[in-house]
Amino acid sequence: MLAALAVLGAAGALFLFNLQPDTVYDTTPVARTRIEANVTAIGTLQPLRYVDVGAQVSGQITRLHVQPGAQVKKGQLLVEIDPSVQQATVDASRAALAGLRAQLADQRAQHRLAEQQHARQLQMDRDGATRQEDLQTAEANRLSAGARIDLLKAQIAQTQATLQADEARLGYTRIFAPMAGTIVSLAAREGQTLNATYQTPHILRVADLSGMTVWTDVSEADIRRVKADMPVYFTTLGGHADETPRRWHSRVRQVLPAPPMNEAPGASEGSAKGSASAASKAVVYTVLFDVDNVDGELMPQMTAQVSFVTALAADALAVPLAALTTDPARPGSATVRVLAADGRPVTRAIRTGVRNRHLVEVREGLAEGERVVTGVRPRNRIRSFTL
Repeated sequence: MLAALAVLGAAGALFLFNLQPDTVYDTTPVARTRIEANVTAIGTLQPLRYVDVGAQVSGQITRLHVQPGAQVKKGQLLVEIDPSVQQATVDASRAALAGLRAQLADQRAQHRLAEQQHARQLQMDRDGATRQEDLQTAEANRLSAGARIDLLKAQIAQTQATLQADEARLGYTRIFAPMAGTIVSLAAREGQTLNATYQTPHILRVADLSGMTVWTDVSEADIRRVKADMPVYFTTLGGHADETPRRWHSRVRQVLPAPPMNEAPGASEGSAKGSASAASKAVVYTVLFDVDNVDGELMPQMTAQVSFVTALAADALAVPLAALTTDPARPGSATVRVLAADGRPVTRAIRTGVRNRHLVEVREGLAEGERVVTGVRPRNRIRSFTL
């Protein structure tokens, strides 16, 4: 009797199980959230304002008054270069100028004498007491003395200009800070000899670290989506160790119209790295934006993980992108399957808005709390029954 009842119970359970549908629908509720579409890129931080200080004269560095990290004021003495060669050149120019001025004084005396002689010859000529040849000689001597005065004046002007240049070069042996800021790099040492004959030797960099510029590499596939004045934010690599990584916010200042040349960021101009690689042929464009750094958390050459916000819906009804069926001929429209009260899906047309890689904004066609179908899978019908 008991065995018969067990068989009947098992048969009933199997019958009820077979009444269940063969398909299981994976669903997600329609809910409100923030949807942000962005372009991600990698950038490098550089000071917004900086000056590379170099030497305009050759010579040995005798004193370095600063070290990396030092705070300097505008006009502060930074470097001294051995001035002996420049000082000797200045002394020689001054001596030459003094010699020319002495010659000018002598020539002016000669000119006065020539004028007096010429005046006497004129008087004697009126009295008929001189020869015409003597009068002509006196006239020539007067004119020649005047010409030599003009020549000496020109030589003095030339020597004065040379002296000014020599004095300027002598002044270049003492290098002063062109702006207030921080010494962020030092490329020379005391005792090092600089050769400024063909190019200006780089000695150090002074930067104002209160403001930074992010030089960002954006791929050619995304660059058309990035515009000037677009919102942007970034995090630094070190910030990911924090529980909530800090974000710095700004707006795009400039999109450079051409890819950068073969120059790494900060090498001389602070341009962004990532020019076209011969192996990968990848092309990137440089996007610039500025950010305040009053607290000094940002440092030159830091890597920034950048997000350009191309579209934003702050409090939008959202569904997973996987739930949509789209038609390229009807942009902004799509269809989804919504689970009805009887447990079966029905197709519904919706109007969409902002989308990112995972979610899409629903502007019309769905209500909060409805469940959309994101997947379909067969029900596992394998069961074991023990009699």
